[in-house]
Amino acid sequence: MSAPTMEERKACWGARDEFWQCLDRHGDDASPCEALRLSFESRCPQQWVKYFDKRRDFLKYKRKLETEGYHPPEATGKS
Repeated sequence: MSAPTMEERKACWGARDEFWQCLDRHGDDASPCEALRLSFESRCPQQWVKYFDKRRDFLKYKRKLETEGYHPPEATGKS
């Protein structure tokens, strides 16, 4: 597989951004965003899709930590 051209990268990132914006608008309910997800998957290499999915999860987790702070789970009978 050859590296994507600049135009292919721009198309991939644009499709990703549109899909992520749709998820943000719908509270991460992916059902109204299915067409955008398919566009994102068709315009990006599969490895990139996996990376971007993990990246979004990480960014959401990071944002949650920054706003709510870290709350360790309750200790269950450990002394």
